[in-house]
Amino acid sequence: MKRIKMPGQSTIKNPLIINMPVRGVWITPNSPGTKVPSHSTNLFGEKYAIDFVMVNEKNLLRKPYKGSFLKYLFIGVPLSNFYGWGQPIYAPIRFKVIKMVNDVVERKIVNPISDLIHIRKATKEFLPTRDNIESMAGNYVLAMINNGTYVLLAHLAKGSIVVKKGDIVEQNQLVGKLGHSGNSTMPHLHMQFMSSPDFNVAKGIPFLIKEYEVRNKGKWEKVFNSIPTARDTIRCYYN
Repeated sequence: MKRIKMPGQSTIKNPLIINMPVRGVWITPNSPGTKVPSHSTNLFGEKYAIDFVMVNEKNLLRKPYKGSFLKYLFIGVPLSNFYGWGQPIYAPIRFKVIKMVNDVVERKIVNPISDLIHIRKATKEFLPTRDNIESMAGNYVLAMINNGTYVLLAHLAKGSIVVKKGDIVEQNQLVGKLGHSGNSTMPHLHMQFMSSPDFNVAKGIPFLIKEYEVRNKGKWEKVFNSIPTARDTIRCYYN
């Protein structure tokens, strides 16, 4: 029986074990490895949600885009300048697709001010009773792992999702591409596991990533059955 201790939580028995949904070098600015709830809410199954943002391995500042910070802040940078945009997203575990949305338009220029305005608007529009999750999740895949365990992969690129409702998707199978749709401040993958496909009642489910590497003092070290923190730079290249 596996046991883990999440920040500020009692010991959790038998957490879900998954594979990395991305390949390359990443940071996880919102992670249950740092705090729980990771996104400052227990609602909508988000308690143990994690965000993946791709960075340049050679840039120790962990900047996720090409260009200057001032340009990003005051003018904005195109989606194509973000290392993660368009990166493949893989199934972290075997699942059956129960719902997906693939036609939400992405904002072509990424700017923190305009994106925060968009987020405020999207948050006001989101009413889970109306089942309009795309206002928050953008293009997404909602899938069942088993009866009582579900996964959400959100903020995917428009038109990139290659699975459809009813598909049985194997672990490590291509699902779509990382995007900037919905309630997103920059291109990233939002992943969460939860107890129900109904966001009104869903509870977050903890998980561990089976294998990945963490950069420690300039060297990459393998870790197993762990969860990255907001301070970590991680990478994964397995298929």
